[in-house]
Amino acid sequence: MTNSIQELQDADLVFVIGSNMTEAHPIVSYYVKRAAKKGATVIVNDPRRTDLCRWASHYVQLASGSDIAYINGLINEIFKNGWADEEFLKEHTENPDEIRAWVQDYPVERASEICGVPVEQMKEIARLLGTSKSASVCYTLGITEHICGTDNVKTLANLQMVLGNLGKRSAGLNPLRGQNNVQGACDMGALPNVFHNYQSVTDPNAVAKMEQAWGVSGLSDRAGYKMPTMLRKARDGGTKILYCIGDNTVQSEPNIAHTIKELEALELFIVVDIFPNLTTPYAHVVFPDYSWGEEEGTFTNTERRVNRVRAALKAPGGARPSWWVLQELGKRLGFDLGFTSAKAVYEDMRRTATSYAGITYERLDVAGLQWPCPTLEHPGTRFLHKDGNFSRGKGLFSKTDWVPPAEVVDEEYPLVLSTGRRLWHYHTGTQTRNSVGLETLFPEELIEMNPADAEPLGIKSGDMVRATSRRGEVMLRAWVNERSNPGLCWMAFHFAEACGNQLTIDAFDPVTETAEYKVCAIRVEKVADAEVPMKGLCRQARP
Repeated sequence: MTNSIQELQDADLVFVIGSNMTEAHPIVSYYVKRAAKKGATVIVNDPRRTDLCRWASHYVQLASGSDIAYINGLINEIFKNGWADEEFLKEHTENPDEIRAWVQDYPVERASEICGVPVEQMKEIARLLGTSKSASVCYTLGITEHICGTDNVKTLANLQMVLGNLGKRSAGLNPLRGQNNVQGACDMGALPNVFHNYQSVTDPNAVAKMEQAWGVSGLSDRAGYKMPTMLRKARDGGTKILYCIGDNTVQSEPNIAHTIKELEALELFIVVDIFPNLTTPYAHVVFPDYSWGEEEGTFTNTERRVNRVRAALKAPGGARPSWWVLQELGKRLGFDLGFTSAKAVYEDMRRTATSYAGITYERLDVAGLQWPCPTLEHPGTRFLHKDGNFSRGKGLFSKTDWVPPAEVVDEEYPLVLSTGRRLWHYHTGTQTRNSVGLETLFPEELIEMNPADAEPLGIKSGDMVRATSRRGEVMLRAWVNERSNPGLCWMAFHFAEACGNQLTIDAFDPVTETAEYKVCAIRVEKVADAEVPMKGLCRQARP
């Protein structure tokens, strides 16, 4: 996030797009609700009417995969009516004339045809954005999990620069990260193209710095492979060994059947996890890991805040922390990594850090700190790009054009499937489905269908149905409601017995290689009438 979570409560306008915030980020949604209660304008933009709509001033139900056309149409209308922040554009952006020209191809009339949002509603949303004092944009995986996810984010950045909403309090561009500590994992270099703190592996100075600090030579200056490429190369013989820490790959990657074939092609597959799951049967070796409640270390949350984590429980049996396992593997391979504790690993990172350089364990014992925090005296950074001063100098607009999803509906597969998460379960359920309480609250997956699609098929809530795509099929119960657009179905991927990723398409954004989890084509057929009522499984359907 460019800004801080608490700042949301003081925003003049909160623009939420592609984010089921109340289920996926309930704590963050609390501050949006506070903003609404204080009189802020809250605009929810989503193909599905989520629970946050109960606090929203406006709900925009756009078509899945149409975000670029929709946002470009809003920017066009903002320029047309003189609502752009001309001073910000002149002083703090590099190519403002180009963005004016690029969005001319997206008048609201054309954008409306693509995104399905009425022209008058688009004009009203543009007016609200253009006349607000401070607008905060929040997005989640509904923006990034598309083949055009990178351009979706760039388009939102374009919008906030046009409005001058970067570099000030209660504004900004705020991605709500998809999993706990995913921000921290990226900060620590769990990406194929950077060392920790986003120091590029192609930068000779960064390479030399790491070689000196680590006492090694010959570090590669080429970016590595992202996960889809790594898995694909397994079938080609290019990837021979995969070491997987805490990732239920079979259940979380799209097109499960294809993923299994890729993992089976590996010569050595090592899994480090806390419970058996869909992935562990394909591993040659499984190391028992510590869980979050048994571990020492740090987490970094979505607002860039680094917090200390302290063990609450003793780990069972032969479980060991990941740093210890890696240290022992290193020794057996002939190299001592020097890992002696979680704190020692952190301090080793901090010695060669940039934005974490001033964040010590001792300071974290007092309170969390937000990076960048480059010195021991620095207080941390509540929001980025203060006063429009970007890290690259001036902001750069990017040209983005709408492209259709990788797979569109046809006569054989006439419905769109989108996937996501439910309040009661987390990711692939490795943790939450081992919780008796949560499993009791929501024990099975359901496929949501609009009545306009369900009724012609004779489907009622609770009926058993078969959902089929070009990649697989699942059997599960239907939940008929009006949360989603006609033509759109929705389900989660928490349940191995009926996982949405049996159906999703292995098509990826060319830059990030993020899969298009939010759009694929399916058909749904009734298998049997409901044997028992739904019995309260649908309590969250409260638009």
